[in-house]
Amino acid sequence: MRDTLLSSLQWRYATKSFDREKEIPAEDWAALEEALRLTPSSYGLQPWKFFVIRNQELKDSLVSASYGQGQVAECSHLLVITVKRTLGQDDVDHWIEVIAETRGVTIDSLAFFRNMILGDVVNGPRSVDGLGWAKLQAYIALGNFMTCAALLGIDCCPMEGFVSERYDGLLGLAERGLTTAVVCPTGYRTATDKHALTPKARFGREEVIETIL
Repeated sequence: MRDTLLSSLQWRYATKSFDREKEIPAEDWAALEEALRLTPSSYGLQPWKFFVIRNQELKDSLVSASYGQGQVAECSHLLVITVKRTLGQDDVDHWIEVIAETRGVTIDSLAFFRNMILGDVVNGPRSVDGLGWAKLQAYIALGNFMTCAALLGIDCCPMEGFVSERYDGLLGLAERGLTTAVVCPTGYRTATDKHALTPKARFGREEVIETIL
């Protein structure tokens, strides 16, 4: 398993050219969607909604909103990770209800946890930049998604280069209280993408990892 993990991470790269003729099998995509759903988040709040764009006309229209990056149109599945613009008491209460139902406990037994969330994310320190906090959670989902995709031999290209207002408009996000956080075209590389063979450049272990005993 260790070798599989590391070889998959060595294999992956930010794909620059996707094969338009190759689609991700439904069962593989279903596994990736479940991986997204299982992504951890602070307090478990999951302040996101994942949009999977398959419609070719819509993908084509999003290229100009992505500074001309063609991967958005070429890919099999375009993942758009959006987050809630604001989080309120209703969001927290909904999450508490889900926990109570899933674990077979009373809502009253979760009062301390509920108040802790409210005192931090809704009314406390994190509420000052709630959108920024939510976007940090989105990147946890992105990282989890990319690793799982690599393990399945599926290519992707995380993108911050897009105009969020245009994505939001084309997807009708503003009226739903959402905004685009990050985009990730997903599919299979073309045989001619020279970037696939470019050696992966990273800082050495001694430069980025320090163990404190």
